[in-house]
Amino acid sequence: MPKMKTNSGAKKRFALTGSGKIKRKHAFKSHILTKKTKKQKRNLTHMGLVANVDVNNVKRLLCLK
Repeated sequence: MPKMKTNSGAKKRFALTGSGKIKRKHAFKSHILTKKTKKQKRNLTHMGLVANVDVNNVKRLLCLK
């Protein structure tokens, strides 16, 4: 059986933490920023965690499961 290939789009978007959780970036921070408030842009800067319902799908894309 051949090796599983990691999804190249997913490996650019997600990272593992030391405890095994999956980090992600927030959406809506790349363009059309003039109409967004400073507070909104500042809060989108921080990294988030993948929701529990999506963890299995992301792990499958990263060949962790």
